Amino acid sequence: MRILSAAAALCLAAAPLHAAPVDENEQRAALREAARMIEDRYVAVERVDKLVVALKQLEREATTTVEGEDFAATVTARMREVSGDGHLGLSYSEQPIAEPEEPSEQLTLNDDFEQWYGAPVNNGVEKIERLEGNIMLLDLRAFPPPSMGAETIAAAMNVVAQGEALVIDLRRNGGGAETVLLVMGYLVDPGSPFMSTYDRPSDAWTHQSVPQWVPGKRFGSDKPLYVLTSKRTFSAAEALAYSLQAMGRATIVGEVTGGGAHPFEYRKVSTHFALDLPEAMSRHPLTGTNWQDVGVTPDLEVAQEDALAVALELARKAIGE
Repeated sequence: MRILSAAAALCLAAAPLHAAPVDENEQRAALREAARMIEDRYVAVERVDKLVVALKQLEREATTTVEGEDFAATVTARMREVSGDGHLGLSYSEQPIAEPEEPSEQLTLNDDFEQWYGAPVNNGVEKIERLEGNIMLLDLRAFPPPSMGAETIAAAMNVVAQGEALVIDLRRNGGGAETVLLVMGYLVDPGSPFMSTYDRPSDAWTHQSVPQWVPGKRFGSDKPLYVLTSKRTFSAAEALAYSLQAMGRATIVGEVTGGGAHPFEYRKVSTHFALDLPEAMSRHPLTGTNWQDVGVTPDLEVAQEDALAVALELARKAIGE
C-alpha cells in the first residue's frame, strides 16, 4: 500500500507517550542510510544532490544525544526546506522498528493506523448533512486503507447519492490511501482513467482506472458536484480534486492546495528511524502532469472559510432553487 499522506507525515509514525533520547551514533547512521536511499530511490532525481549535501551537513552537526522526536522533526524540516516535498520526512518510533516478515509487506513502524483511519475518526467521514433543496454535504477528513474503511466510505457515498447536488468538503483532508479511488467510482463513469504512477526503483509505470462496479447507489456523472479545498488539502485529497477537475466533472472552490503528488513508502534507516521516501510519481492521463509543488488551483479561488457558502450558492442555482 502506497501512502498518500498528510503533509505532516510524522503523524503516521508511532508517537511515543514519552520522548526518548537517541545518541549521536544512531543519528549519524540514520542520516547516512537516508542519504543512500534518497540517491537510489527518491523519485525527484533532480533534487537528490542538494538533499544529500544537506544530510551530510546534518551528520556533521550530530555530536550530542537528542530526543528522537526532535531529531526527526529537525531532519524532516531540513529535507522539506531543500526539496519542497511535503511527503519527504524522517519518522521516529520509540520502539525498535521491526522488519516486515515478507519483502512485499509494507514497513509499519509499529503504527496505530486505527487512530488515524479507524473508528476514532469514523474512517475519515466527519459529517454527512442534507441541506435545503436536497443538497448533500460530505465532509471527508481522510481516505482510509480499503481494509479499514471501505465499508464506511461506501455507506457515506450511498447516502449522498440521493442528493440533487453534492458538496465534498476536503478542506481538512490531508490524504490517505486507496479509498480515494472508491469515491471516484460513485462520481464518474465506470472505467474512466484515474491516475498513472511511475515507480523509480522498478522504472515501471502502473495505470489505474475507476472501478467498474461500486456497492450500492452511485451519485452519478451528471448531477452538480462541488469540491472544497484549502491549503491543508493534500496528497490523496488533491488527487480527488485534481482528477475531477481534469475530467470537467466538478467545480473546485476554495484555496490552492498543498502540492503533494509523490506517494511514499516507509524505509527503515536505523533502529528507531524510518525515512518517509517518495519513490513514485503520479501523472493524470488527461493532463500529462500532476499537482506536485503547485497544488490544485480552484475554479473559484476564495478564502477557505467562504468556500462552502460559495459552493452552496452555485449548487442552488444549478438545481434551480
